[in-house]
Amino acid sequence: MRCAVRKTPSGYIGALLCVATALAQYPLQAQGMHTVPAATVAAITAPAHPPAAGGADADVTIVEFLDYNCPYCRKTAPELQKLLQADRRVQIIYKEWPIFGPVSQYAARSALAANWQGKFLAAHNALISAPDDLDEPSQVDSVLKGAGVDLKRLADDRTRHAAEIDAALGRNAAEARGLGLRGTPGFLIGRQLVPSALTLPQLLQLTSNARANP
Repeated sequence: MRCAVRKTPSGYIGALLCVATALAQYPLQAQGMHTVPAATVAAITAPAHPPAAGGADADVTIVEFLDYNCPYCRKTAPELQKLLQADRRVQIIYKEWPIFGPVSQYAARSALAANWQGKFLAAHNALISAPDDLDEPSQVDSVLKGAGVDLKRLADDRTRHAAEIDAALGRNAAEARGLGLRGTPGFLIGRQLVPSALTLPQLLQLTSNARANP
């Protein structure tokens, strides 16, 4: 198979797109990838949510259901950042689904609360790339402080907007269960549901599939 080199704002992607086909198709099918109805995708991406990462003129939306203490979410996080650099027509909606206990709940609530000071994406990126597991709320606070989040305002917003945060987490959990996800991470890429960690070649292939079959 010949691979064309495609120029992007971040450089050349080369053979990744064709290598991805071989790497992604069978393993993803084996891991339970299936297609979701368009109406379901529309319902999941329509409600208000924190700012999406990526291009404002995106033509492919990726939804990730995640927990900040999920090792596979952490493993995929840098791959998602590479995808955003490689493809400026992708956006990612992060859906907090804290299933690893109280500290995960605290981290998710804190990330959502950071949106009221315009720092959701900064909070998300810091928490998902933290070098250690988040075992205590104080660790969450330390990571967020390092990302430039105002902790006093964050605490106030967690309390002041508790009902809205509860509603967002409840909606995310209901969506994840409705999709049949059993854990994190879970990805909805266009209409493709993938319940597993992903590599950059797989993400590129799935994004290509989403464009070809909207």
